[in-house]
Amino acid sequence: MTGIDIEDMLASYDKKNITIATVCSHSSLQIFNGAKKEGFKTLGIAIGEKRKFYDAFPLGKPDEFLMVDNYKEILSLTEELREKNTIVIPHGSFVEYLGPEKFMQLDLPTFGNRTVLMWESDRNKERQWLEGAGLTMPQEIKDPKNIDKPVIVKYHGAKGGKDFFIAKTYDEFKQRIDKGKSFVIQEFVLGTRYYLHYFYSPIQDNAYKLSKGSLQMISMDRRDETTIDEVQRLGSIRELEEIGIHPTFVVTGNIPIVMRESLLPKVFSMGEQVVEKSLKLFGGIIGSFCLETVVTEDLEFKVFEISARIVAGTNPYIAGSPYSELIQPDLSTGRRIAQEIKYATKKNLLGEILS
Repeated sequence: MTGIDIEDMLASYDKKNITIATVCSHSSLQIFNGAKKEGFKTLGIAIGEKRKFYDAFPLGKPDEFLMVDNYKEILSLTEELREKNTIVIPHGSFVEYLGPEKFMQLDLPTFGNRTVLMWESDRNKERQWLEGAGLTMPQEIKDPKNIDKPVIVKYHGAKGGKDFFIAKTYDEFKQRIDKGKSFVIQEFVLGTRYYLHYFYSPIQDNAYKLSKGSLQMISMDRRDETTIDEVQRLGSIRELEEIGIHPTFVVTGNIPIVMRESLLPKVFSMGEQVVEKSLKLFGGIIGSFCLETVVTEDLEFKVFEISARIVAGTNPYIAGSPYSELIQPDLSTGRRIAQEIKYATKKNLLGEILS
C-alpha cells in the first residue's frame, strides 16, 4: 500500500484545472497528445535537452516542462506539482527511472493502482496471479540441472528484454547466469508473439462487461528485438554461439499487427480472467495493461508476462488502431487514459481510478 490518502489530497484540487503529467520518455508523446485532445493541461518532467526533441512534435509537446537533474528529484517537488492539480500517468520508464520503492512513495495522485507493481515486478507473484486467473504460462524449470530443451532465463524486474538469455543445457546456463540476481527459467515456447493492449475501467460499463466495470482491447503489437530478430542473417544461432555470439532480446521498436478475428473471443476471455483475479488479490488492476503472449501452431495462447500500465507497443497507434477505430475514431491508449480521468472528474469518482 502507498499510505497516500487520495481523497484527502484531491480535496484541495481544483477539479476544473487538472494537469496531466508524466516523464518525457516511453509513451509520453501519445499521453500528452491524448490529454490535449480531451482538454487537459500537460506537463513534461525532463532532464537536459529533451525539450528540444519535443519541438519537432508540436501536437505531442507538453504545455510546460519541469526540468530536473535527476528523476528522483520529483519526490521533493510534489508540493509544487500538487499546486498545479497534477495527476501523474506512470509508464515503464517512469517507474524505472524513479525506482519501484520511490515510485510507491510518490506523494501525488497517480493513475492506476500502484499496488499492482508488487505483483508485476516479482515473477513468482506474477505467476501466482496469472496462473491463478486460469491462464496458461510457459513451464517453469525450478532446477537448472533439469534443463533438457531450450529455455529462456529472465531476471526479476528486467524490462524491455534486457539481460534475457537462451540456454539449451545446464552447462550453457552456468556459463551465462549472473548468480547475484534473482531469476526464473521458462521453457522457450515456439509460436507467434502478440502483445495485447487492454484498458479496464472500474467505473464504466459501456464495453465488454465484467463483474465490476468493463474491458476494452485497444490495440496489439509485436516487438523488434536485437539481436534475436536479425542474428540469423549471419548464420545459425548454434554456429554463432560456437564463436561466442549469443542472441539478445533488447526491444528497439514496435510493429503494428492485427490478429485473426476468430482468436479475439479468447483475447477478451484472458483479459477478463486477469482483471477478475486482480480484484480479489489486490483491489484490481486499473486502466491500461498488456498481456505478452505466444500463440502456438495449435492456436493456443501462452502468457509469459504482464505489464500493468501503458506499454510502448501502443505507440504505433497515436491516431488509433484497427480495433480502437471500432470503439471511437482517433482513440489512442493515451487518449483513453485522459477520457477516464475526465469521466471520473465529472462523476466525482477520481478516487476510484487513482492511487
